Amino acid sequence: MQQNNKITDKYGTSRNKKISIREYLKNVGILPKKDFGYYGMYLCPFREDQNASFKVDYRQNIWYDFGTNEGGSIIDLVMKLDNCTFHEAATRLENNIAGICLSSFSFHRDNTLDKKENNEPAIAIRDIRGISHSKLIEWVNMRKIDLSLANLYCREVHYQVRDRMYFSVGFGNDNGGYELSSPPNFKACIPPKATTTIKNRHNTCLVFEGFWDFLSYLTLQKIERTKYDVAILNSVANAQKILPFLKEHKNIYAFLDNDEAGRKAFQKIKSSCFSADDMSERYTGYKDLNDYLCGKKQVKEIMKSRGSRL
Repeated sequence: MQQNNKITDKYGTSRNKKISIREYLKNVGILPKKDFGYYGMYLCPFREDQNASFKVDYRQNIWYDFGTNEGGSIIDLVMKLDNCTFHEAATRLENNIAGICLSSFSFHRDNTLDKKENNEPAIAIRDIRGISHSKLIEWVNMRKIDLSLANLYCREVHYQVRDRMYFSVGFGNDNGGYELSSPPNFKACIPPKATTTIKNRHNTCLVFEGFWDFLSYLTLQKIERTKYDVAILNSVANAQKILPFLKEHKNIYAFLDNDEAGRKAFQKIKSSCFSADDMSERYTGYKDLNDYLCGKKQVKEIMKSRGSRL
């Protein structure tokens, strides 16, 4: 089987095309199994793959899946990964441009990234504070999370990317990085990418895909803290990394997304741990626990219910 070298972006040129597929995947915790310098071979991120049959050409900035004979640009990839339309993919990429830039660098202990020739930081965290900006407060409220609860676990992170300033809700991980979230649907990570664990010396562990889901659980339980241990993946790609921590526990309750990636992550956990229960059945029809809290049913579920009433 040979790759079609004529794969092009069928939607034409776009600023989004300049975003590196390699860096985009890295930003969500997906790394190549084999790196050959100008291209890398990955486990396919949107299907079961044991043979690293997903190729990313770093020079042409295109991808190709040898298992399905599909390929394309960064926009095609986001459409495939997120099961969304072209317009939605383009919007998400626009919102994530700053985050992709961040993933190209690594933080030092002084919270600065790389250096310009004049020793000025090219990218840097400028301030970390309690969540106080009106746009971020509105974003927290839209997620149906109490601001006081959000401030127990999150911070307002101000950071500079080249000559521009940005700010987001930031949730710290175990390696000193930050998961970033801001409206309308911006998600990124200030590296290093890692899981977040809360250790209460309990033999039961709760597993969440993202920090909004964790905060949603606390909100639904009407508590500010849980007595159980907690593992927040910050990406389903981290499911393998969290297994040693999970294996220390007798009981595991997983609150992962109601999608294929979430189901695969749960199966990985269940096959490696003594006892694991899939709690996503409690919010069937919703993408995740935060959507359940907000009452945002999945589109296909809404369409189905509309059809049944006709």
